[in-house]
Amino acid sequence: MKEKIESLRAEIRDLIAQTQTGKGLYEVKVKFQTALKGIMSGMKDLPKEEKPTFGKIVNEFKQAMEAQFEERAVVVKKMELEAQYEKERIDITMPGKAYKAGALHPITLVKNELIDIFAGMGFKVFEGPEIETDYYNFTALNTPKDHPARDMQDTFYLADNLLLRTQTSAGQIRVMEQDAPPIKILSPGRVFRSDDDATHSPMFHQMEGLVVDKGITLCDLQGMLAEFARKMFTSSTKVRLRPSYFPFTEPSVEVDLSCSECGGKGCRLCKGTGWIEVLGAGMVNRRVLENCNVDPDVYTGFAFGMGIERIAMLKYGINNIKTLFENDTRFLEQFED
Repeated sequence: MKEKIESLRAEIRDLIAQTQTGKGLYEVKVKFQTALKGIMSGMKDLPKEEKPTFGKIVNEFKQAMEAQFEERAVVVKKMELEAQYEKERIDITMPGKAYKAGALHPITLVKNELIDIFAGMGFKVFEGPEIETDYYNFTALNTPKDHPARDMQDTFYLADNLLLRTQTSAGQIRVMEQDAPPIKILSPGRVFRSDDDATHSPMFHQMEGLVVDKGITLCDLQGMLAEFARKMFTSSTKVRLRPSYFPFTEPSVEVDLSCSECGGKGCRLCKGTGWIEVLGAGMVNRRVLENCNVDPDVYTGFAFGMGIERIAMLKYGINNIKTLFENDTRFLEQFED
């Protein structure tokens, strides 16, 4: 039996010395414990008087080997830490990786600037839902189902009475239903139309404004738009109103701004006219006010709507609307501060 113990001692000692990892040391320890258990099971075959002596030898052997395991565990742990440190070592003399900070998209820049301009004139922001009912998007805005003006907008219908809004004007109806005049709100957001070319996109951004109060006139609209034009473009920008037609305003106007590129002299941007069409506007139609339970004999109002992409293209000299949606970093980097 003593020979077995000495043989096991020599074997385990060699294995301990060769161990390089904590996992390997654990496996050697399991092997030792299994072998020791087999040796101790032989005690039952020894004479009674030899069992105490044998038990003492086994216990001393077990304690000596466990001490070796503990000593080796300290060494192995140090070796593993050194290997890990070497693996994770960083050469601080090497140049670091440069990560560029992001920047706001030009559409967001223009949207924020528009909100700041109109907020300075007392407008509050209202954002309506992108999925609208036919009533809010058309009917309440004096565009019933048989109205020819519906042909002016190719609409994405989701169901018989649900659609992706074609204009943020629907928000104006919601506000007039909830709040009594005076009302002065700005309604920005995404809108959707089945239209796609160099100057149109199936999804684009609009910003519409509404003012309802006593004594509001077309002169108030023109004065407000003149202030917007001066702040958004240049202090010398002029505003021109041309008669037009929209079912939700009467009278209706197209709003032109003097070309910021040539100052009104005529150039390629303005096609030689000196003016650039920017937005549509007009006095709120009596029927729209009546649909929202606002007395048109007491209150009047004006509304206007502009495409944010249109403003961005004019402000930054962009000639194709698709450039705004291509996520080309070479283009977007030009708008970093």
